[in-house]
Amino acid sequence: MMFLLKKLLTALVLPPAGPLLLALLGLLLLRRRPRLGKTLAWGGLILLWLLATPAVTKPMLATLEDVPPLDLAQAKDAQAIVVLGGGSYWAAPEYGGDTVSRWSLERIRYAARLHRDTGLPLLVTGGAPLGGVPEGRSMRDALERDFGVKVRWVEDRSADTRDNARMSAALLKEAGVGRVLLVTHAWHMKRARAAFASANLQVIAAPTGYETTGPLTPLDFLPRPGGLWAGHVAVHEWLGRLVQSLRR
Repeated sequence: MMFLLKKLLTALVLPPAGPLLLALLGLLLLRRRPRLGKTLAWGGLILLWLLATPAVTKPMLATLEDVPPLDLAQAKDAQAIVVLGGGSYWAAPEYGGDTVSRWSLERIRYAARLHRDTGLPLLVTGGAPLGGVPEGRSMRDALERDFGVKVRWVEDRSADTRDNARMSAALLKEAGVGRVLLVTHAWHMKRARAAFASANLQVIAAPTGYETTGPLTPLDFLPRPGGLWAGHVAVHEWLGRLVQSLRR
C-alpha cells in the first residue's frame, strides 16, 4: 500500500501531471486571484512545453549520465555482476505472460555481454510490488532462455532501488561477495551506486542505455514524446537523489 501511495504521489508531481495540475490550479484561481491564476496557468503550460522539448530535456538528462562506460580492466577485481530490474512487460501475448520490459532488456543484454567477457556470476534483482511475476524471475528467464546465460542469484522481493541494494547485499555476503559490477541505465547509475555503497558493497559502475549521446536536431526544439519521457526521467532521478540524501 505504501509503495502504491508513493508511486501515486510521484506521478502527480512529475510531468506531465505536475505541470498540468499547476495549470489547473491557476484556472481555478482566476476569479478570486486573477494575477496569480494567470501566472500559474501559463506557468504550468510553459513548463509542460519545456519538459517535452528534447533541446531542454536532453541536457537535463545529460547531467545524470556523467558516469563513463566501463573499462573492462576495471572489472578484474569484481566478484559478481548485479543487474537492476527496469520494469515488467505485463501479460505479453507473444511470450505467454509477464516478461522483461524494454529497459530491463537493455540491462540484461549488457549484463550477458559482461558475463561472457569476464566469466563473473550474475545476480538479478527486482520484485513485483504491483503484482505479477517478479522482475528478478523474468530477468533470469530471459537471460537463460534468450541469451543462454546462467543466473546464480535471484532477488525477487524488492520494491525500489534501496531494496535492490539491501536485499542483494544480503545474498551476496552469504556467498562471500563484496565487490560487484553494477548494471543499470546511465541516468540511474549514480543513485543506484550510492544505494549499493550504503549496503556496504564495493561498486564498479557498468552503465548502459545512454540516452544523450547523439547530437541535437532541428526537431529537438519542438515538443515530442521522447522529450517528455526524458524530462520525466530527469525530474524523477533528481527527486530520488534528494530523498536519498535526506535519508543519510
